[in-house]
Amino acid sequence: MADLPSTDVEWRERLGPERYAILRQAATEAPWSGEYANNHADGSYLCGGCGQTLFGSDSKFESGSGWPSFFQAVSPDSVELIDDSTHGMRRTEVRCARCHSHLGHLFPDGPAPTGMRYCMNSLAMDFEAGTEP
Repeated sequence: MADLPSTDVEWRERLGPERYAILRQAATEAPWSGEYANNHADGSYLCGGCGQTLFGSDSKFESGSGWPSFFQAVSPDSVELIDDSTHGMRRTEVRCARCHSHLGHLFPDGPAPTGMRYCMNSLAMDFEAGTEP
């Protein structure tokens, strides 16, 4: 992927309004509205901001939450975890470690082997079918 934008204007131009709201302003798409919530194809999920590989389909699971959910990132170095106390809640925000774009949140209610649920926005990611991280 090309060099990362260095200004807010460049990010807006690259992402468009919906993706910009999610990735750069930490908005959340409505549950069940994202194209990857019910995606069951094999492949890799990439950051919609920079193209970094974030999750593999082998870690995706049906959480019933309405958002694509994964029990682990492809690598601990692919995401960064940030304390988030917005909206009167204590949560862990998940960002892309490369471009620092907002992806979603992490919750401790996922399946084995990790017990974690990376609850991601579809608009925060791209999907490459048939590729495994």
